[in-house]
Amino acid sequence: MQKETIEITTATIAMDKLLKFSGVADTGGQAFMMVEDGVVKLNGVTVTEKRKQVRPGDVVNIDDQIELTIIAAQK
Repeated sequence: MQKETIEITTATIAMDKLLKFSGVADTGGQAFMMVEDGVVKLNGVTVTEKRKQVRPGDVVNIDDQIELTIIAAQK
């Protein structure tokens, strides 16, 4: 499994924007399809909301292939 750490500069980020920002999805439409297909999990729970808010400390898993750990950017 590919594991990555993603730094965000805001308190939260929408799931679709995170998938694009991290490079997992090329477009917002592709990010939406990934959520609709049920391959995205947030902290072990399948995501059904395309704009689900993700916070530092959360772990996003995509199709049991990619794991993104979200952290706050250092100021």
